[in-house]
Amino acid sequence: MAMPTTTAATTTFSFFSSPNASSSFFPKHSSCTLSFPSRVPGFFVRAVASSSPKPKGEPRGIAKPLRVSQELQSLVGVPEIPRPHALKRVWDYIKDNNLQDPNDKKTIICDEKLKKLFGGKDRVGFLEIAGLISPHLLR
Repeated sequence: MAMPTTTAATTTFSFFSSPNASSSFFPKHSSCTLSFPSRVPGFFVRAVASSSPKPKGEPRGIAKPLRVSQELQSLVGVPEIPRPHALKRVWDYIKDNNLQDPNDKKTIICDEKLKKLFGGKDRVGFLEIAGLISPHLLR
């Protein structure tokens, strides 16, 4: 097993053989000293950007715009929107109209627009919102 010891300009490796070793080639304890600069200039790998930028394709997955129902379109204002943006706009509407319960900020008090969107519920938990807008995002 090698255990290095480093000084400013040299490194010493000490080798220990196993106690059961029958080889006379390596003594029980031996060491060697290697000299090399402690810092090698320019020894870092740098990432290089490609010379030609990749063409951007159509958005996929969660970034793909989806058609929205009439109820959601009246709230977000556009006919197609990605799911995270739709959820953000619903939250913006809730905060702008002060629709969070003052005693329990996790509960949303629905106005007429939100009742249409959330299936007629008077109160909705904030974790339910993502699930309740899913039927309004059409594929």
